[in-house]
Amino acid sequence: MLTINKKLSTVLCLFAMSVLCGPVIAQDAKPLKPSGYTKAQLYELLSKKLNNVKFVGNFTILGKDYPDGLPKEEYTIVSATKQENGDFWLIKARIKYGSTDVEVPMVLEVKWAETTPVISLTNVTIPGLGTFSSRVVIYKNKYAGTWSHGDVGGHLFGTIEKNAPAKDDEKKDSSEDK
Repeated sequence: MLTINKKLSTVLCLFAMSVLCGPVIAQDAKPLKPSGYTKAQLYELLSKKLNNVKFVGNFTILGKDYPDGLPKEEYTIVSATKQENGDFWLIKARIKYGSTDVEVPMVLEVKWAETTPVISLTNVTIPGLGTFSSRVVIYKNKYAGTWSHGDVGGHLFGTIEKNAPAKDDEKKDSSEDK
């Protein structure tokens, strides 16, 4: 069960992404002015936010108690690229658990609530890991959402941290500065 839980937490957190977000409005509040961002600008911000980052957080399984604290999760998103068709993004994620260490490319749907991205995944099969559904909201440098894998499901949440540039990127950047 622990191996399944690690798989679940690793896979589900892959669907987390972050950009700026507008506040939620009560029904009687004055309407907000448009954010001023174009779709292209939002896509660019999200792509920058999700390239070479690490998601660090926790997950839960509904109905389970955690007297010793919540299980931790951590994984890396190598890149996120908006696809030409629809609301789909190619997310390349590095999944590490136990003796498994793989990079998995996934095409995932991203919907927008104003300027907030929401990863929407419904019965998506990830080779070697299983079939998952998830809804993950990204806000600033945080992610939160729900997940399910068959009859098992729960919540996930955490922070998004930038990784250090890869050594090849550092060499490229320093040569471009000259």
